[in-house]
Amino acid sequence: MSDLVITSPANARVKALSALRRRRVREAEGVTLVEGYDELRLAVEAGVRPRQLFTCPELMHDPDAQRGLVDEVVALGAESLRLSRPVFEKVAYREGPDGFLAVVPGVDRELAALELPARPLLLLAEGVEKPGNLGAMLRTAEAAGADAVIAVDPQTDWGNPNVVRASKGTVFAVPVASATLADTLAWLAEHEVQLVATTPDTTTAHTAVDLTGGVGIAVGTEKHGLTSGLLEAADARVRIPMHGKVNSLNVATSAAIVLYEAERQRTSEGGSRTPAAD
Repeated sequence: MSDLVITSPANARVKALSALRRRRVREAEGVTLVEGYDELRLAVEAGVRPRQLFTCPELMHDPDAQRGLVDEVVALGAESLRLSRPVFEKVAYREGPDGFLAVVPGVDRELAALELPARPLLLLAEGVEKPGNLGAMLRTAEAAGADAVIAVDPQTDWGNPNVVRASKGTVFAVPVASATLADTLAWLAEHEVQLVATTPDTTTAHTAVDLTGGVGIAVGTEKHGLTSGLLEAADARVRIPMHGKVNSLNVATSAAIVLYEAERQRTSEGGSRTPAAD
């Protein structure tokens, strides 16, 4: 690690780093932020090549053991800069920072750039505005083997540092895209992907449809659910059985339940279930 330590929050590099908290700045520069050793490690393992790495050994849990990641990132061509503890804590976006903060290329892409296998499993998040929910869904999507996650008419960007944090870095391991509803529906039709919408307004259980083919599972906001446009376009509408008094689940929880049903069907012997239909 460099012996030179930036100690002033007025430093130009620090100001530029702080500016990346704003979405328009991230999008204009085509970058995002990754904070945390584990998150950065996963990003690098997924093939990300950081542009800058800001560290604070004083905040690291084990500077000697973690130096290997610093050396690896520098070997990939990143500029490495050390910050004093007060400056690092000022630019960090989470409580209890661990001394790792990197500027990396943005992850969002066009639908046309997504490469799909023969029977893709996709997750569509329509209008989800909470970065924490998007990040949590990404973790589940990666664990369940989803091929991509699409933000439909998104209210936040995939490069939001809180999405990166909540995803534990899996935003770099799962292909993601953003698109309007109209473009998404056209793209699904072009690729012959069935659209399965989650909604309480149906009698069909999520276990009663065939999720073994090319399928896109759609979830909406907790307050309003999916829009009428998406529901009307769906090939199937499914509900998650609920026996308590609450009338909705956290959207990330709903996504996890249906994704893992798809994973169960795809890995079980015999395979096919009832064809998707209302």
